[in-house]
Parts: sequence; C-alpha cells; structure tokens
Amino acid sequence: MPKISFTNANSPAIEISAVIDFPDGFDETRTCPAVVVSHPGGGVKEQTAGTCAARLAEAGFATIACDASCQGESGGALRRLAPPHIRTEDVSAVIDHLTTLPFVDNDRIGAMGVCAGAGCTADAAIVDRRIKAVGTVSAVNIGAMFRNGWTGEVKSGDAIPLLEAGSAARTSDASGAPTATMPLAPMKEEDAPNEELRQAWEHHHTQRAQCAAAPGFATARSLDQIVACDACAMAETFLTQPLQIVAGAEAGSKWMSDDLFARAASAEKDLHVVEGADHMQFYDGEVCVAEAVAKLAPFFHRHLGD
Repeated sequence: MPKISFTNANSPAIEISAVIDFPDGFDETRTCPAVVVSHPGGGVKEQTAGTCAARLAEAGFATIACDASCQGESGGALRRLAPPHIRTEDVSAVIDHLTTLPFVDNDRIGAMGVCAGAGCTADAAIVDRRIKAVGTVSAVNIGAMFRNGWTGEVKSGDAIPLLEAGSAARTSDASGAPTATMPLAPMKEEDAPNEELRQAWEHHHTQRAQCAAAPGFATARSLDQIVACDACAMAETFLTQPLQIVAGAEAGSKWMSDDLFARAASAEKDLHVVEGADHMQFYDGEVCVAEAVAKLAPFFHRHLGD
C-alpha cells in the first residue's frame, strides 16, 4: 500500500495524500482498470476507504484512496473544512492524476465511496464522464442528512437553525476567534442518540479505528455549504453510468440509498440490501465488508474489464 501525493488540479495549492494498491501480478508495462475509493465524512484513507481499496485490489484492480482536501494528510490551509462540493471535486482531481499514470486505462476508471464518500462519488459521476461505473456502500447524501436527519424524518425547513449556526461561525472565524467546529460523529459516547451512532463514536474515538488524522469534527462554517447541498442533483438526467448500491436493511441511513436508486437514470442499477446489517457494519465489520466487496468486485469487472 504505497503512500503517494500529487497536486490537486482543482486547487493547485493543495497536495492530495493517498494510498495506492495494486493487484497480484501487477505489470506496470500494461494498462489496467482503476477504482477511486472515497472515505466517509470525518474519515481518512487509513480507515474504511483503505480497507475497501485493498480488498478491491485483491480482486484485480488498481485502487486509490485519498484524504479529502483540508483533511487527514492532504493539504489545505483551512483544516477540517468539509463542503460537499470540495469532496466531489476531489474525486475528479484523483481521476485527473490517474489519467497521467501510464498503467491506468483511462477508459476503465470506476469510483466508489462509503457513507458521505458515496454521496460525493455519485455527485462526481453526474458530471465526470470519465467515471464508467459507480459503487456506493452505506450511502449518505450529506446535505439531505443534515436537513432531514439520520433517518430522514425531519422537515427540511427545520434545518434553518443549522444555516444560522454556519453563518454565525463564519462571522466568529472572521473576527479572529478560534475556528468554530462541529461534530461529524458523536464526540462522546453519551452524545450518541442511538446504537448505530454510538458505533460511529466508537469507530472514531476508540481503538476500533481511531486515527490521529481523523478527529471526527469539521469546521462549523461548512454548514452553510452542506445544508442546501444535494449530492443527487440532476441524477435523474445525468447519472447514467452503471450503478451498484449496497446498504444494510437496519441502517438508519438506508433511505438515502433508496433515494439514490430511485433517482439515478442508470439503465443498469442494483440495490443490494444486506439483512440484519446497519450503517456502521460496512465500515469495518468483516462479514459486511466482505459482502460489499463480493458485490462490487464483479460489478466493476463487468463494466471495467479485467
């Protein structure tokens, strides 16, 4: 799993930090398909994105998992900035880099993501036609999640206080005060409203998957750019690539996978629901990760070739 870095073509002041994996028997003199893997909100490449990328490499693909701009080991002066459009552009910036590598077949590039990384992957595929196949796992449309809640039961208009908080954070930041932050996962176990989000706390803040580069919070000013965002905007028209969605039947977030499936214009699309599984089990649960890869690997083989 070599660590690499490259300039973000969308923001040349930022160096993107990534890990790249190769399949057994990789021959750099021949071209091969490649898959970009995007991490959950608040995550980094060393966690679930790196796990999925390594598993897909074992299945025969060159894979690359990177830290989002301003997060992890990637550059960006305003640390923990998390607007969805930046993460969407990061997917395309990674593909920019892939197209410069002589061993990558530019006509056989796929993309997948987990949680918010899945939403940004779908958003990127809507406009970036270099993405030939799209996979999502425990998909989260982060704007919809902030507007409508984890289980989708909150009215969008009730999110106005979040916009007000984001605006206030910008004013505070501009005054020279310490940068205002907000949690992307519960910062304390007692803050978790349910077992699923307690697992999110556990993932970020215990030995389960704790990583110093992933503190689990973002700048509060990001709210102004998150709340009104729709990662599925124009999916009904432009998301035409083959689409494989994987979600847990017990996931509070499953409604966002259902929404993506319903809205995508893809002629070939599949929603694979894993009974008994919740959202977080696809981060590092051995059985669920294996099942997700078991669906995604043949999907990418069909559409990207061997």
